Amino acid sequence: MSIQLTHQYLDLGQAFSRPVLPESFPEPKLLLWNTDLADELAISVTASERAQVFSGQLLASGSRPVAMAYSGHQFGQFNPQLGDGRAHLLGEHESANGQLVDIHLKGSGRTPFSRNGDGKCGIRPAVREYLMSEAMHALGVPTCRTLAVVSTGETVFREQPVPGAVVTRTAESHIRVGTFEHFAARNQPAELSTLVDFCISRHDFDTPESGPEKYLRFFSQVIDKQIKLLINWMRVGFIHGVMNTDNCLISGHTIDYGPCAMLGVYDPQTVYSSIDHQGRYAFGNQPAITHWNLARLAECLLPLIADDQDQAVHLIMPYIEGFSDRYNQAYRQMMAHKLGFNTADEEVSSCADELLKLMHANQMDYTHTMTALLDPDKDKSLSALNAWLSSWQQLLHKWNINKEHSVQQMKANNPLVIPRNHHVERILKQVEENGDLNELKTFLKVLKSPYQTSKHISQYQDLPTDQDQNYQTYCGT
Repeated sequence: MSIQLTHQYLDLGQAFSRPVLPESFPEPKLLLWNTDLADELAISVTASERAQVFSGQLLASGSRPVAMAYSGHQFGQFNPQLGDGRAHLLGEHESANGQLVDIHLKGSGRTPFSRNGDGKCGIRPAVREYLMSEAMHALGVPTCRTLAVVSTGETVFREQPVPGAVVTRTAESHIRVGTFEHFAARNQPAELSTLVDFCISRHDFDTPESGPEKYLRFFSQVIDKQIKLLINWMRVGFIHGVMNTDNCLISGHTIDYGPCAMLGVYDPQTVYSSIDHQGRYAFGNQPAITHWNLARLAECLLPLIADDQDQAVHLIMPYIEGFSDRYNQAYRQMMAHKLGFNTADEEVSSCADELLKLMHANQMDYTHTMTALLDPDKDKSLSALNAWLSSWQQLLHKWNINKEHSVQQMKANNPLVIPRNHHVERILKQVEENGDLNELKTFLKVLKSPYQTSKHISQYQDLPTDQDQNYQTYCGT
């Protein structure tokens, strides 16, 4: 077995985590193994050991499993005591390029943070996490990735009995805004300072060694990472569904694929999550919620920036207030690239805004419409855009943009295939009900190259017949 783990997070101190072993399972069986990721991370585990190691039954050398402590704002309401209720951080592994990566089990049993939960995971949400995280990675969206899915051989009881499974998630770290909130709520500035130092070291933040500027620069770089993540979500039409502060990683990577979905018909108010009754986490609200989450992080950092709270607020407010301009500039640039432009001036941004208004008014599919623009004469679904198409093409001509360059720009930013909700649910149902992984593996091959035409791609590009009108997603706990 070529996997050697360290326990740096455990070493931060008792306040940060609770030592706890994964539960025993009757018959662990490997369902999915991510060969590409294993090679990238230089993880070599024999076929016979994989089910045991990645269900927590056999610990790798150096592993000292813990459940991580954190708090969080859930749908705007603060919960001071969350933590890993069904997950175990096995330790950190050094990848082939020297980067430390968390090896983290999900669905591996009860922990001190489980409250009334059983700490388990059903096979459907486990496979969903594998499928969606790999799709997002291929789309170029920063994300945690899944190394393995192991069935446990036991039944998990949710709305109905379902097979149990354990997911092995890898991440640059699992530090959340909610981790900072945990210590801020308990008035523990020493632990907050330790957490900042850990993040700076782990994620290569460029900050001074001390003083207020250290924390301001740290915060500014967290903003950059969140904007990059958010822009990519908006680019491909991803709806997270549960943007609580405990699901907001400092590293700027996507985490928690329970209630997530992909946008079909363009509507900024689209919500698929069954628990988001007020539309707080709708597609078009994601920028405002990211801003809100960052403001919660800023509040945690105040005692580190200055002893006087008013002075600390004065120093950090320009960063909070500057978020919208930073995001809007990045968003305009992203939309310009989707439409074949190199940069975004007012005319280009107005052109993009008008397209989105027309798509909304005419109930047009977000992904399909963008890819149809590559050859607009061939697609009848664009008939409602005739006047806009003329002005768009005139603007490209005005910018003197080479057609081939424009097409390549659009191809690089508009996926030909996404994990459409109706295909995801149909395939997950096959896995849950009869253990059939064949179509899942075909789907994963297609999703691996979302910007290129490939074998079988056409069977996953069709639009849902009901436009996802009654579609709902669930948290999977």
